[in-house]
Amino acid sequence: MAAPMDGRGTPPDPRSLAEPVPQGAGSTLSAGTALVPAGQVAVPPLLPGQIPVAILVDYDGTIALNDVTDVIVARHFPGAWELYEEAYDAGRMGSREIMTEEIQLLDASPAEVVATANEQPHDAGFAPFVRRARAADIPVEIVSDGFGFFIGPALARLGVPDLPIVTASTTFPGGRARIEFPNGHPSCLVCGTCKRNRVLAHQAAGRAVIFIGDGESDRYAAGYSDLVFAKNRLIGICEENGWPHRRFAEFADIEAWLVGSIAAWQGGIDVPQPARHPFFCGPEVWGPGLTVPPPRVPHPADPRTARA
Repeated sequence: MAAPMDGRGTPPDPRSLAEPVPQGAGSTLSAGTALVPAGQVAVPPLLPGQIPVAILVDYDGTIALNDVTDVIVARHFPGAWELYEEAYDAGRMGSREIMTEEIQLLDASPAEVVATANEQPHDAGFAPFVRRARAADIPVEIVSDGFGFFIGPALARLGVPDLPIVTASTTFPGGRARIEFPNGHPSCLVCGTCKRNRVLAHQAAGRAVIFIGDGESDRYAAGYSDLVFAKNRLIGICEENGWPHRRFAEFADIEAWLVGSIAAWQGGIDVPQPARHPFFCGPEVWGPGLTVPPPRVPHPADPRTARA
């Protein structure tokens, strides 16, 4: 939860946000308030000598080559899901509302849904990329605005079972699907998972954030991150808003960049620092309680520059 901006739309220095927040706290926060409520995934502190960078990665369509949530919906959720998806893509519904509606349409057993998720292909370069980053003590975290229940098992199959995962909680009590949003914003109800707040939380710990994603659900993370690796729809979103980004096709592309960057950073060259970016989403600009984002307008370019 970010501290309120001033009248000019400028947020406070994220490194000033340090004190813990009780779980379930409201949205009126002041400087000195942490961004991660108790009970959520902790952000590791930045220790002396560590490279001040964190890597946040979308799952659906990024690590998984398909949008696994969409595949499950198309196969097992009969009814009006196409209308929901069309409304979401056009910005007429938020992801929290659409997933709450879609989960009620499930017409399959948990085993069938899990089997569908397990069939989906993944980028073979993701695990080597993670190992490369972690060898340099750079934290990697999964941030997903989907159903999420399939991410942990998929990461285990890929050989990186212990990555932090920030997503929704989908369970199947009595064979019926149920979804909750422990990583959503407490007063902005547009997204199921507030990727923006995860970016701000890592910046508050003193790290620049590299975000990797592919689509519409990554809009609010990309707009606050310090460097974006984008493919598919996210490329257009970055271009529409003037956000610096690098295109990628697979994680092997990003690993090649990371190898050179780690060597430069460890040599003391161009060590990145978290930047401050104006708020353009959330209760700071929309007010509390929205479930549908306001009409989209291109966000003014900010002073970020891509780092080599």
